[in-house]
Amino acid sequence: MRRLFPVIDETAAPDPGEGALGGAGREWGLEELADAYAYPEPGPGGPVPWLRANMVATLDGAAQHDGRSQPISSASDMRIFGTLRALADVVVVGAQTVRQEGYRPARARDDFAARREAAGQAPAPAIAVVTASLDLDFSLPLFTSPLVPTLILTGASAAPDRVAAAEKAGARVLTAGDGIGVDPARAVRALAGLGHTRLLTEGGPRLLGQLVSAGVLDELCLTVSPMLTAGDAQRIAGGPAVPVPHRFRLVSMLEEDGFLFTRYGRS
Repeated sequence: MRRLFPVIDETAAPDPGEGALGGAGREWGLEELADAYAYPEPGPGGPVPWLRANMVATLDGAAQHDGRSQPISSASDMRIFGTLRALADVVVVGAQTVRQEGYRPARARDDFAARREAAGQAPAPAIAVVTASLDLDFSLPLFTSPLVPTLILTGASAAPDRVAAAEKAGARVLTAGDGIGVDPARAVRALAGLGHTRLLTEGGPRLLGQLVSAGVLDELCLTVSPMLTAGDAQRIAGGPAVPVPHRFRLVSMLEEDGFLFTRYGRS
């Protein structure tokens, strides 16, 4: 993969023999990828929550094909996907995405074990599911056999029997809203209260739209897939439009086989 931004010597004079995610004919190692996507260092006041999203979209704006993101992804996109997970304290995901994508618990990876231990992190990130109804299959491995207990973010009006079912399955239920739904800002605070400040969301589009509308998204890692799908697939973010578009700045851009791997930060 070539680094297109920020412009450095490697960008200005690329080696024609560059390999995936690297220069000089080699592939970047996972440590190099982890350095490229590292979370901001804590300030003088200590760590504060930083919420990043990781999404993929086609040239015509589709975030899915046949209801799943895998058909528009690539091997290098999945390497970055795995790296972003390995850097996070918790992965925040919507219930519909859990159902459609067949979510499983995050796994510990030997390649990142020392890095996570040095950062005071658990061996693998927790999965936090945002759901109003708790309409989930609690017999799935995501709830019955995670390395780190799965979290449920829901509202105060959630059905008590569904909350009880989630807790019986081993999940930890966090209240992050006064009514049925979840308040994104309260969700971020609830996770930070557990010490989870390196936050990653993988969508889906409805959840990302809620996070954008609430103004709590700090960073977007967007893979632009060199594909066209037409159809009526969702964009990466859905729901009501914001009154004024939120401006983000380009932080970095990598390229391989026509795929663009971009990072945008809050301006």
